[in-house]
Amino acid sequence: MKREIHAEWTKLRTLAGTGWVLLAIPVLTVALGAAAGAATTCASARCNHDVVKLALTGVQLSQVVVAVLAVLAITGEHTTGLIRTTFTAMPRRFTVLGAKAAVLAGPTLVAAIAGVLGSVLAGRLILPGRGFTPAHGYPLLSLTDGLVLRAAAGSVLYLTLIAVLCLGVAAIVRDSAAAMGVVLGLFYLFPILIHLVSDPDWQRLLFRISPTNAGLAIQSSMNLDLLPIGPWPGLGVLAAWAAAALLAGGLLVRLRDV
Repeated sequence: MKREIHAEWTKLRTLAGTGWVLLAIPVLTVALGAAAGAATTCASARCNHDVVKLALTGVQLSQVVVAVLAVLAITGEHTTGLIRTTFTAMPRRFTVLGAKAAVLAGPTLVAAIAGVLGSVLAGRLILPGRGFTPAHGYPLLSLTDGLVLRAAAGSVLYLTLIAVLCLGVAAIVRDSAAAMGVVLGLFYLFPILIHLVSDPDWQRLLFRISPTNAGLAIQSSMNLDLLPIGPWPGLGVLAAWAAAALLAGGLLVRLRDV
C-alpha cells in the first residue's frame, strides 16, 4: 500500500482547510471540557459526578469535526470527478480505500492525543477549584490512575474509530451533505431514541448497539456495574460499526463504475 498511502497523504495534506480542521479537534476538545468543568460544582462528598467523563466532555463535540474531515477526504473527489483519475492511476479500489483510512487515522490520532491530554490537564487545574477535591472524594486527575488512563486512551481510540466509521459512510453515500446527515443521525439518533423509549430493556439494547453511546462508555470511571455495557466492550461496538462501514464502502467502491 506504499504507493496508495503516499498518494492519499498528498491529497489529504493539500486539501483546503485540513490543517485548520485538525487544529480544531484538540482546541474544541479542551475548550468544551474546560467549560463543562468550570460550570460544574461539588459542594459535598455526595455530588456523585464522574469527573473523568466530565473532563473529557469535549470529545462529544470534536467528533463532529472528525466527521467533517473524514467525509471531505473522499466525497470531494466524487464532487470534482477526480475519483476517476484516482482509480485509473490506482485500480485496486479496496486498497485505495484502505489507504485513505490509514492516512486519515494517523493525523486524527495525533490530534486526539493532543486534545485528550489537554482536557485531562485542564480538568486537573480547574476541577479542584470547583469543589472536586480529595476531601470530597475526588483525587487530582492523573494518567497514573488506571481509570483515567483507560478513559484517556479510550477517548483517543474513540475519535480515531469515528474517523474510520465516517469515511466508510462517505464511501457508501458519496455525497458530502448526505454523508454528514447519515453520520449525525448515527451520532444523535440513538441517544434521542433512548430517551424517548420508556421500556428499560429497549433502552438498554439501544444503548448497547449505539456507536456513540456504547463507545463513550470507555470514559466512565464510576458505577461501572450499572452501565448497560462495559467500557472496552462498548468501544468494541464502535469498532464493529467502523469495520462494517469500511467493508461495505469498499465493496460498493469495487462494484460501482466510480
